[in-house]
Amino acid sequence: MPAHALHFEQYEGEPRRLPPMPERTPQALRLAIQEHAPHLLPDFEAHWKRVIGNAFSVTPVPAFMRLWWTQYAIARDPVLDSHMRDLEARAAKSEDPGESLRLLEEYSRLRHEAGEREPGE
Repeated sequence: MPAHALHFEQYEGEPRRLPPMPERTPQALRLAIQEHAPHLLPDFEAHWKRVIGNAFSVTPVPAFMRLWWTQYAIARDPVLDSHMRDLEARAAKSEDPGESLRLLEEYSRLRHEAGEREPGE
């Protein structure tokens, strides 16, 4: 599925148009970020240059891809991105350790789910 195609997801009964996840390559991910989440591009490129650009092996590439795959999966969905930022902020402000833990567990669960997206989803 091309990076510019959009698909629909449901959120609280309302359909949302989301760009699909790209192929699982650094080039495809960079193009998807450039097109659909350009605010991430400077950090993506700086991280690439710092961690991968001077590497003499491809060993760091899988970890880099996992991190940025998840970042893009969240950023391409403004509703999810906003919800996750809210969870994080509420956890940081909460004076109840149990509530903070629940909020951070929800944040972690959503982040994990975002990272599990497959190309084309």
